[in-house]
Amino acid sequence: MKKFALMGAAGYIAPRHMKAIKETGNDLVAAVDPSDSVGIMDSFYPNCHFFTEFERFDRHIDKRRRSGNPVDYVSICSPNYLHDSHIRFALRSGCQAICEKPLVLNPWNIDALQEIERESGHKVNTILQLRLHPTIIALKQQIESQKSSQKYDVDLTYITSRGHWYSVSWKGDEKKSGGIATNIGVHFFDMLHHLFGDLQESKLFKSDGQTASGYLEYQKARVRWFLSTDESALPASVRLQGQRTYRSITMNNEEIEFSNGFTDLHTQSYQQILSGNGFGLEDNRVAVTTVSEIRKMALTKDHDMIHPFAINS
Repeated sequence: MKKFALMGAAGYIAPRHMKAIKETGNDLVAAVDPSDSVGIMDSFYPNCHFFTEFERFDRHIDKRRRSGNPVDYVSICSPNYLHDSHIRFALRSGCQAICEKPLVLNPWNIDALQEIERESGHKVNTILQLRLHPTIIALKQQIESQKSSQKYDVDLTYITSRGHWYSVSWKGDEKKSGGIATNIGVHFFDMLHHLFGDLQESKLFKSDGQTASGYLEYQKARVRWFLSTDESALPASVRLQGQRTYRSITMNNEEIEFSNGFTDLHTQSYQQILSGNGFGLEDNRVAVTTVSEIRKMALTKDHDMIHPFAINS
């Protein structure tokens, strides 16, 4: 049984990590978050030591290491801009790291973390759960079996409505979250790279606090993408049904159905990591570079044009 610590225990995604630790037969022994709204821990690990101050958490992890009862893995669910620092903490504490998406905000952070990996002898593992989705696995096999050099035409739309709280929280601060494309899009960009190969071209049509859209060209696909947290961007038919989220991916005008099968992907990710087959730092480079470049384009271009691919019906 491996011992885990969790950073960012009050976050939205943290319960999936608690569940994955539980379902893989391991123990969560310490957790930290500035917020104390962590009652969900009672459903998984009521005896876990909890801290609201990083310094006390740091001391606890260090005391365990020095007493011969170290933590094996640190799972990181903290705000995006803290991932780099918290990964460094995990490695320097003698632990393996498991980090949520986005791994880091910029590709040069990956280079620095690779140095610390080598120095510490410990590994950074990341959650790239869409690569484990059965539909994506089957689709990748289908694409790789095609001998033709013709590129696929892909449309990606993801609208996940968020209330006024979003812009007030760290997620609405681009310096902390990386912006819309990074915060809600990076795992889709990783999926596209995983399916269609190296990125060859990137264009940005629109970028603001709620919506981003653009064009990506890969070795095997031309992709038009649209991401938004604005409820008004939802198709009318979706709003009439009372739904607040819309996800659509088409390839050559055929819908790719992968709305189901997400439930256990974090557990599967942990199973792969524990068996030594987790996704590492280099696996993240293309997606992290993609979103970093999107932010650069947003600073240097006029994005008042209306996205021509938005779904309004």
